[in-house]
Amino acid sequence: MLHRVSLKAIGGQAATLVNDIATPKINHEKRSTAINSTKSTTSSIRIPLIIVALGFLLGRAVILFELLPFVIPFVAVIYKWRRSSTLLASLAVLAGGTTVGFSFAGHIAVALLLYFVLQRGITTVAKERQLVPVTVFFSVAIARYVSLLVIEGGTFYHLLTAVIEGGLAMIVTMIFFQSVPLLLETRKKISLKHEEIVCLVILLASLMTGTVGWLVFGLSVEQIVSRYIVLIFAFVGGAAIGSTVGVVTGLILSLANVANLFYMSLLAFSGLLGGLMKEGKKVSVAVGLIIATLLMAMYGDNQVPMQVSVYESLVAVFLFMATPKRWTTELSKFIPGTMEHSQEQQQYLRKIRDVTAGKVEQFSNLFLSLSKSFSLLEVNGDKTNREREVDLFLSRVTEQTCQTCMKKHHCWTKKFNETYGLMEQLMGECEKEGEVKNKQLIRSWKEHCVIDERVIDAMKKELNQHYASKQLKQQLVESRRLVADQLKGVSKVMEDFAKDIQREKKAHEQQEAQIMESIQHAGLEVDVVDVYSLDTGNIDIDITLPSNAYNEAEKIVAPILTEILDETIIVKHAETISLTGTESRITFGSTKAYIVEEGIAHAAKGGRLVSGDSYSTMEIGAGKHAIAISDGMGNGTRAHIESQETIGLLKNILRSGIEETVAIKAINSILSLRSEDEVFSTLDLAMIDLQDGMVKFLKVGSIPSYIKRGSTVKAVEAGNLPIGIIQDMDVDVVTEELKAGDILIMMSDGIYEAPMMVENQDVWMKRVIKEIETEDPQEIADVLMERVIRDSGNEIHDDMTVVVAKLDHHSPKWATISIPYEQRA
Repeated sequence: MLHRVSLKAIGGQAATLVNDIATPKINHEKRSTAINSTKSTTSSIRIPLIIVALGFLLGRAVILFELLPFVIPFVAVIYKWRRSSTLLASLAVLAGGTTVGFSFAGHIAVALLLYFVLQRGITTVAKERQLVPVTVFFSVAIARYVSLLVIEGGTFYHLLTAVIEGGLAMIVTMIFFQSVPLLLETRKKISLKHEEIVCLVILLASLMTGTVGWLVFGLSVEQIVSRYIVLIFAFVGGAAIGSTVGVVTGLILSLANVANLFYMSLLAFSGLLGGLMKEGKKVSVAVGLIIATLLMAMYGDNQVPMQVSVYESLVAVFLFMATPKRWTTELSKFIPGTMEHSQEQQQYLRKIRDVTAGKVEQFSNLFLSLSKSFSLLEVNGDKTNREREVDLFLSRVTEQTCQTCMKKHHCWTKKFNETYGLMEQLMGECEKEGEVKNKQLIRSWKEHCVIDERVIDAMKKELNQHYASKQLKQQLVESRRLVADQLKGVSKVMEDFAKDIQREKKAHEQQEAQIMESIQHAGLEVDVVDVYSLDTGNIDIDITLPSNAYNEAEKIVAPILTEILDETIIVKHAETISLTGTESRITFGSTKAYIVEEGIAHAAKGGRLVSGDSYSTMEIGAGKHAIAISDGMGNGTRAHIESQETIGLLKNILRSGIEETVAIKAINSILSLRSEDEVFSTLDLAMIDLQDGMVKFLKVGSIPSYIKRGSTVKAVEAGNLPIGIIQDMDVDVVTEELKAGDILIMMSDGIYEAPMMVENQDVWMKRVIKEIETEDPQEIADVLMERVIRDSGNEIHDDMTVVVAKLDHHSPKWATISIPYEQRA
């Protein structure tokens, strides 16, 4: 019930705060609506114009002198993608076909009519998009065969021609489904796949097919446009994209006019040369086209005079040079592998990261506000609470007594203050003594009230219910305090998480250059050095080596980095980049300044298998090592379950990032509220910082721990009750500094209190630890366990656990390599 109440309160607070967070977005949404309305108006004009232009050119696109494989696929894609523009697209392709010939226009009209009939019939059966290419195939093939059958008669060749045109149309339909939306939709921060780029080039080449036969001052328009497109893609995407665009464009144009087959080689060679020379900017790419044109014109069997071909290339170069840089930059953002695309992706990811971090920070503030709101519920004046409790208590007593008394009006109207004061004194007397022993108070009450004994008896009975109600309220307060502490801890974790999200690779060009120079000076080749962090204790560097066959990264590079950065650096991760090569990417990072060597000895009471003690050693993030011992009350299975539960909760909470003190308070609240049985457990926790050697001791009902440094033994203790005894507890934190060679000894009370004849266990334990000569942690644990059992009459009177940890410097496997001081990062 307590948890349900707390959760309902959380829900109410969360709803209010979330609404507050969301309120400032209203004006932003209104502005976004207005902007979207303007964009929608512009798009409603632009898209129809593009559809008309595309349809007109595709209606003129004739390949192999008579085939029209682009018309029906274009209309089919528009029908599926933007059905309201289907009529406009149909009229556009008919207009384009009319400019070629009325017979072509008639054939297009028949094919369109057949397509719509078949599409309507198929739609009634299934609405899957996969059936569109099949519909296009049958409509184009049937229209072509019927046309040839009427004009020239039915032959196998005509049937084959119809099937080929239908197959081409089916393939073009699948291509147009990927490419047509690219020209009509506004896409931002989305990269194009290589398949989409090829499909887009096929669409552009198909459009250029519609310009076949157009001449401007004797120069072919399709040749100028095709070379211009090759220049653009070579400049933007490099040699691979440029040559691909050249081959695809030349192939499509050669289908429209066999004489253009020669230009496939010219365009492919131009794209290859231009892409290879793209580092020299536009001039170098243009020079690549001119060189390819001259070579092909001089040594190729070209039906076009060399002078005309050069002029066409010069016009394409002029258009290319006149193209605004903004256009090529925008196009580069969609082509994978370009610098602009990488920057766009990084910007997009950075924006997503910032948005995510902002949301996490908002929720962190939300949880913090919730924590404060639950804390404020407890900040009520004690005097006000006391007065309210007295009023409620006395009202319940008077309901059972004064309501049926004939002098009710006299006592509570004429003598209200006197009656209330006497009853308040009676209540206080009953709370302290359990009954009214003050004879003077009894005498005064008898003189005032005619049913004095009845009121006192009712007050005693009601007091039991009052105590139960008060205990319930106290548990509710503790539940609220538990919720507040947990919410505060979650808020801190989320705040740290938001900071980690916002961390990004900083610019370390100078340090990267110095590191590369130092490694090369040692005789190793280095391909890439990426420095992500140079923070002390959090070094993060990636280095790509041509080979790591002889473990050069650990033997040479790590020591060099250790000398450069004045911090011990080790290999965190190594991987081979490719299966065929030897190139390896190595991740280097900071190691801990100290290492912990542990030894553990454990025994159950009477030599049993189940012990009430539980222990754990674990690595916590940020270079911390935790050692914990929990002793459940009593022995056996029940004690084992309690101690295991305590250790398990501690491990999970600490690994989540919640601070140690909050974690222990949370465990105490959970265990104290979980059960009404008086089952307690102790907790001894040591948190060792492996960077500076500082150790925090958090002792809850546990016995002292000991630090041995040479021949000196120091006790560390704190006075906290065991977990689960009281619901409101303060955790005392004791901080000590460990040095290399120090030995930390933690134990349960079964070890500490075992010797019965010893009067001062602390002095005896210090003497025993001091007498142990070995420094091996496991040997110390075994010797201490054996000594305690021997001094206890060779009997194990209680569960015994001892954990020994030795702190030592971390020594790298390979020594550092000295380098000149000026080369240090």
